[in-house]
Amino acid sequence: MELKTTSDGSHTIFDSSISETYHSVHGAIQEAKHIFIEAGLKYKQQLSEINILEVGFGTGLNTILTLLTLIEQQKTSLFYTTIEKFPLNISIIKKLNYSTQLNLTTAQEKLFLTFHTCSFKKIHSITPTFKFLKIDDALENYQPSTKFDIVYFDAFSPEKQPELWQQNIFNKIYASMNSNGILVTYCAKGIVKRALIASGFTVEKLPGPPGKREIIRAIKK
Repeated sequence: MELKTTSDGSHTIFDSSISETYHSVHGAIQEAKHIFIEAGLKYKQQLSEINILEVGFGTGLNTILTLLTLIEQQKTSLFYTTIEKFPLNISIIKKLNYSTQLNLTTAQEKLFLTFHTCSFKKIHSITPTFKFLKIDDALENYQPSTKFDIVYFDAFSPEKQPELWQQNIFNKIYASMNSNGILVTYCAKGIVKRALIASGFTVEKLPGPPGKREIIRAIKK
């Protein structure tokens, strides 16, 4: 593992074992906000209660951005479930400069670290309106016990983790979602779009952030 500086001054992590970065080198924060907050969370922000599933916790960037957005809204309660088979060591997380780039308060920085240090498979009340469940297992083994409104699909690319981009995975996710729930992902490859459609989703291609021409938002009609 090594840190790389992205174009927005934040850091991302390069995993040399699979030759893949955790976020775009064109801007980790910018990418996460564009895909998962603007195209995902804010698309469903009219709901008073939102249930999110994140596939690929990674650096925790999507999670802290979601919490900050929720704090701004002050009207939505959220249950956030995230799956990460290979959690990052806290020593690596502390080297990221997200706290500076996101202008986190001391209290918010502590919450960011709490996401990484809290126990797995236990529900944590991060704030009065933000409940958090972290699972250290493969998505293939995960059996949802609730229905989701939003899915952040942030796994490594189909070239690096092909098993997570198959129709059987999307079938499982589709079945675990509420009607009109959405799945957002950075990957707009044809094989992903076809797998989503075959699972029953209606697929929209949206303009991507810098470095990506398109992203996908899939809707369970």
